[in-house]
Amino acid sequence: MRIALYPGTFDPLTNGHLSLIRRGCEVFDQIIVAVADNTPKFPLFSLEERVEMASEALRQESNVLVEPFSGLTVEYAAKRGVCALLRGLRAVSDFEYEFQLALMNRRLQRHIQTVFMMTDYQWLFISSTIVKAAASHGADVKGLVPENVRIRLLEKYNKGEVRKGTPCLAPSHGGFRVS
Repeated sequence: MRIALYPGTFDPLTNGHLSLIRRGCEVFDQIIVAVADNTPKFPLFSLEERVEMASEALRQESNVLVEPFSGLTVEYAAKRGVCALLRGLRAVSDFEYEFQLALMNRRLQRHIQTVFMMTDYQWLFISSTIVKAAASHGADVKGLVPENVRIRLLEKYNKGEVRKGTPCLAPSHGGFRVS
């Protein structure tokens, strides 16, 4: 069975991530969506929340498993017996970083390949950071993230739970509404 690991912070999961996962399912027998615990970023959502949101958004995908992980990605991949790390690329700037990471991972675990997939053109501009910045100011992010994620973003910002992980630290004073 060809199993790929798709690691990330997924803070939050976007439709760009979903597109990549679904396309990866056409290449691999199973995709493990590995939600990173130890990250240099300051996530808006807790690890548990990120795993829960991704699991809910992907519940219809029978060959996708969502699970938390910590430690070195490539070591976790080796423990899970995967053959490849799945990575998404949006732009040339993504490639430079991903290329260095892939070479280091190859050095650490020679039998695990890194497979790069270009994002669909409609998601080229999307990132979790951009989505959080827009949502923090009350912008409508419908269609950019799964609906369960959109609702959780609105709830988080309505409660004033803005963390360092949000590019814009102060939401607009007008408040938000779930529609």
